[in-house]
Amino acid sequence: LGTLPAFAAGDAAAGKAVFAKRCASCHGDAGEGKESIAKMLKVEMRPLGSKEVQAKSDADLKKDTLSGTGKMKAVTGIDAQGSDDLIAYLRTLKK
Repeated sequence: LGTLPAFAAGDAAAGKAVFAKRCASCHGDAGEGKESIAKMLKVEMRPLGSKEVQAKSDADLKKDTLSGTGKMKAVTGIDAQGSDDLIAYLRTLKK
């Protein structure tokens, strides 16, 4: 796996742990999106490494995470550092 790149605001390695705990149950271990969840919610779940998702600003990704977007509920139990770490990890998924 090697080392994850460093980002100004967050720690991608710590963000991976946040992702595994709070996000992977719907978004999949590698951010690919779980088809069963997408079908249940009747939504298209874009891979988190896709151009559409990666084109969002860090602030927009953080807002989507902490406030929810579409049928995605807000993610609870993440502090400011945890959300910075999570965004840093999401950036490592870029295709």
